[in-house]
Order: sequence, then structure tokens, then C-alpha cells
Amino acid sequence: MDVRSFVHANLEAPEVGSFAGGTVALFTAPAPGKETPNEDACALVPLDGSSGVLVVADGAGGMPGGEEAAAIAIDRVTRAISWEEGDADSLRARIVDGIEAANEAIRELTRGAASTLAVAEIRDGSMRSYHVGDSMIFVTGQRGRVKHQTVSHSPVGYAVESGMIDEEEAVHHEERHVVSNLLGSPDMRIEIGPSVPLAARDTLVLASDGLFDNFYFEEIVEHVRKGPLETVARALVDQARRRMRRPEDVRPGKSDDLAFLVFRPGRRTRRRTESRPD
Repeated sequence: MDVRSFVHANLEAPEVGSFAGGTVALFTAPAPGKETPNEDACALVPLDGSSGVLVVADGAGGMPGGEEAAAIAIDRVTRAISWEEGDADSLRARIVDGIEAANEAIRELTRGAASTLAVAEIRDGSMRSYHVGDSMIFVTGQRGRVKHQTVSHSPVGYAVESGMIDEEEAVHHEERHVVSNLLGSPDMRIEIGPSVPLAARDTLVLASDGLFDNFYFEEIVEHVRKGPLETVARALVDQARRRMRRPEDVRPGKSDDLAFLVFRPGRRTRRRTESRPD
């Protein structure tokens, strides 16, 4: 496997390429003007021509070793994954094993380091999500219908999901930064999503809170639902950076490290059966 990991990276522009029978665009960089390492990281794990795994990790800011925790998360998950033809259960188990190994390795740092994690498995024309924390995963169709969306493991995330507060209130909430489930915790739990079929024009997004804290969710959907992926990724980066540079002037707006992966499946050809007259 030709795993591509982006750890402590500072990309100038998004990278775009073929992946799992479709196209992926990725970006990661530290917050504008930040002098310490990027605490966000991401990885691409190709399995075969139509399958692969996408990973995003966000080291907890304000805690020691955030960038190291994110690097460990990427390393343990990508090392745990290997391809066994026709065995979806094995791949799922290896992803879970990798997440659990990352959790234990981060705990062994004994410095309070922590990281979120978002993983998407792409196989047989479907996607399955795995996540810990508030790095989000969602799938939208070309018309903007959201087919799948993870719930952030945070008090604010749960409040929005339950309808107690709306997105505008969440943007201003004083506990928006609080995350209730992290790698590096003895109580870490992995949330595994359902198998979600991917249509040819669907778009899958995995991202750290550096993206979601600088857009309303509907804005992201509108950006990613159509158009070439390179154009989509550049627009996300440009607007996120503008809002990060002057967060006090915009809502939402927060200067933060950023990592995201945007994937679209390719068109699957269907076998046409010709009927013969009797």
C-alpha cells in the first residue's frame, strides 16, 4: 500500500488526485501566523482500485503534545490497516484496532495529550464512518441533500443534535471548544456509522473543527456539492483563511489549524443486457 500521510504539514494549496475509484482533494496547514507546529493531520490509505480509507486527526489545542497525539493517531491507524480481499469485517476490525492502539499510545505519553479522529472507509460503492471527538464526517448529494452526518462528541454538538439550540447559538456558545470524547482518554469510545451508498455525484467530507468553526454547515454543503474538486477545495481554503485572519469580524470565525479531505466517487459502469426477440 502506498500510504500518504500529512503530519506537521503546511500546504500552500490543496492537493488533488485519484483515490479509491474516484477523486480526492486534501489540505492541511497551521493557523495563519502560527509559529508552533500544525496539530492537524490527515492520511490516504489506498486498498485497491475502488477501495480506501481516509483519516483526519486534530491534536487537542491548549494541551501538551497535541501535534504528537495527532501524529500517533495517523500512524497507528494507517499501520493497522491492510487489505484482505473480500473481507469487510476484517477491514472494520483493523480500523477499530488501529484506533484503540492510538488511544493507548497517546495515553502512554502521560502528558495529557489528546486528539480527535475521523475515519471513512470506502468500499464497494459505499462509505462507513468511524469517529472520536468533534472532527466531522458527512456525505451530501449534488442537490445539497445530506445523506449522512456524524454528531460531534461535545456538549454543544449533542445540544444541536437534540434541538436544544440551533447552529447560530452553537457558534456563539461559550463551551463550543469543549470536547467530551478524545483519543488519550481512558473512557474513549468509537462511534461507527452505517454503510452509506455513494452515488456518482455525492461528495464525502472529513474535516477538523478548523473547517466547521469557520463556516455555517449549510455554507460548506453549498461549497462542496458541485463543481470540480480542486475548485471546491481552493474555495474552502480561501474563505477559511479569510475568516481566521479576522475572526472578530465574522461569525463563524476562529483562527485554528485546518485539515480536510473531500472525496467523490467515479462513475460506475453498468453492464447492459440486450434482450433478444423470441
